[in-house]
Amino acid sequence: MYAVIKTGGKQYRVCVGQKLKVEQIPADIGQEITLDQVLSVGEGDALKLGAPFVDGAKVTATVLAQGRHDKIKVFKMRRRKGYRRTQGHRQNYTEIRIDAVNA
Repeated sequence: MYAVIKTGGKQYRVCVGQKLKVEQIPADIGQEITLDQVLSVGEGDALKLGAPFVDGAKVTATVLAQGRHDKIKVFKMRRRKGYRRTQGHRQNYTEIRIDAVNA
């Protein structure tokens, strides 16, 4: 059984036992969280779509870690103008493990 969930402005296709890094969720390590924005649930050939969310469907997950991604460099330049700007960015993330998909 799999589900398509929405969290942090992004959509993820998840199944039980899967680990993934999502946008930061304010929760402690080891805490169980419930993701209730489920867009669709499927098993085999059967697919249940929501409009926009599936009624009564939820995904439970456990928080494994809180961290930060690798640093990216943002460089802006205008040729022949003497304009150069360098900036760095590190995005926060929450690593979760999917425990159950309830439809």
